[in-house]
Amino acid sequence: MRKIYAFDFDGTLTTKDTLLEFIRFAKGSGQMFCGFLLFSPLLLLMKLHLYPNWKAKQQVFSYFFKGMNIHDFNALCTHFAEQNKHLLRPAGIEKVRQAIEEEQATVLIISASIDNWVQPFFDEIDKKIQVLGTQIETKGGCLTGRFTTKNCYGQEKVNRLTALYPHREAYELIAFGDSRGDKELLDFADKGFYKPFRNKK
Repeated sequence: MRKIYAFDFDGTLTTKDTLLEFIRFAKGSGQMFCGFLLFSPLLLLMKLHLYPNWKAKQQVFSYFFKGMNIHDFNALCTHFAEQNKHLLRPAGIEKVRQAIEEEQATVLIISASIDNWVQPFFDEIDKKIQVLGTQIETKGGCLTGRFTTKNCYGQEKVNRLTALYPHREAYELIAFGDSRGDKELLDFADKGFYKPFRNKK
């Protein structure tokens, strides 16, 4: 039977949240701090579940990147991945490599992060790795600050996977995650692993 390996990215394959790290990389710590200070009331409401996670995330993303040329943004994403390999958990990346080597196996990275900066982390490992992340809207070659997909979190991770691979009986699903946003995916899997790559070299 075909196998599908589905990995969460932030926290599972990385040691830190890459949205925060990407903003720091792109804008510097000072500008990042000022931006998050501005949005602190909104982020507090989000933490209290009084404001939708995706809306808060979209507003923060828009504040920092709206109007940026998409080619410049993609170049920045590639540069970010090249300079931040240290964020990757070695045991997690080794598992990704092992999964790729299996016959009839598909490897997915399913992440709430923007796929533009997630994909470059895996291009040099294997181009066949599919990244299903939150996707961004462009207009006239520039970022609008809006997302074109739902935030790839919770049930949306399952929805994105089954949209690509609808015949659930045709494959064995092995999933890896580390947070509340991965619960539905782990429950949906034949084998689900929670925080599997911590404290491993």
